[in-house]
Amino acid sequence: MNYARMVIEKEAPEEYGYGRIRYNLSESSIADQKLSDIGLALPDLTLFYGEHRGDKDLRALIAAQDKGLSPGEVLVTAGAAGALFIIATALLSAGDHLVVVRPNYATNIETPKAIGCAISYVDLDFDQGFALDIERVSAELRPNTRLISVTCPHNPTGTMMTRADLDTLVALAESRKCRLLVDETYRDLSYGARLPPAASLSPAAISVCSLSKAFGIPGIRIGWLVTRDPQLQETFLAAKEQIGICGSVIDEAIARATLERRDAFLASLLPEMARRRDIVQDWIDGEPLVDWVRPQGGVVGFPRLNVDAGFDLDKFYTRLLEQHSTYVGPGHWFEMPKRFFRLGFGWPTEAELRGGLKAISAALRG
Repeated sequence: MNYARMVIEKEAPEEYGYGRIRYNLSESSIADQKLSDIGLALPDLTLFYGEHRGDKDLRALIAAQDKGLSPGEVLVTAGAAGALFIIATALLSAGDHLVVVRPNYATNIETPKAIGCAISYVDLDFDQGFALDIERVSAELRPNTRLISVTCPHNPTGTMMTRADLDTLVALAESRKCRLLVDETYRDLSYGARLPPAASLSPAAISVCSLSKAFGIPGIRIGWLVTRDPQLQETFLAAKEQIGICGSVIDEAIARATLERRDAFLASLLPEMARRRDIVQDWIDGEPLVDWVRPQGGVVGFPRLNVDAGFDLDKFYTRLLEQHSTYVGPGHWFEMPKRFFRLGFGWPTEAELRGGLKAISAALRG
């Protein structure tokens, strides 16, 4: 493995220092929750080695969210990042090839790079509404392709595939005897109908999710992967055991309590996040130098700056941070041009969101 630090992590607000940022619009989740926010007091837990696959009641809660899944098809991991690492290292070697839809969450790209395998990118186009082109995905497949990697709802654009697109990708993976990885971290934050988990549709598909983004508890490091292929599930379990044996029983207890309250939590959260999305839309409608593709899920969008070629983008981001104490995720976090930036509208307070948007307009005009 040839490890290199991911740019998105090197420049993360926790690395820069939260105290230096007034309007943090770079975060990709809802606001961080406290134990008191979710009405939880930890029981007197025995701190033993937990179940290697994850707490059985937690896995049952995860599987019960959707039809066609069972607890035995769920492996609890150290966040979605842990799941993605397990999948990449278990499925890929230096002689393999994968197809990645880009932009994408950095781990979906950087871990395969560290392994040394070949990567073909299918870049989404702003002018096409960041819509996934299945024909381009198919055209990139090779005899040694082991994996097709997508996210839905998409990070960082917030766009979603149609059910027909998902079915076509599943059929494509089946016909080419490779795997389809769908990072579904934002699935509970879909503003319309949720797509089914990809793993429920075929043993060729793998679903990944976590509690970090939609539930605001990234600090407990709980995610999961789902596959209906029992042999592959055993391979993933072997990887987890060699990396860390099992998860934290404290983290899993918090996760279990969170999912027991899932429906009520989301019922109040989704309307509020939709309202936040409308706040950004109203700002963009009145800001001629910025445009976006309206997100269909998640709490991030990927606006584009409508500036001419002579505009100094580096100075813009410096001015935004140093003069206006406002932080966004520049396009290079996602191997995209600096005209784009990730804007998170779920983490800041409403006042901070409005202040940050105003600051972007001010920084654009110098």
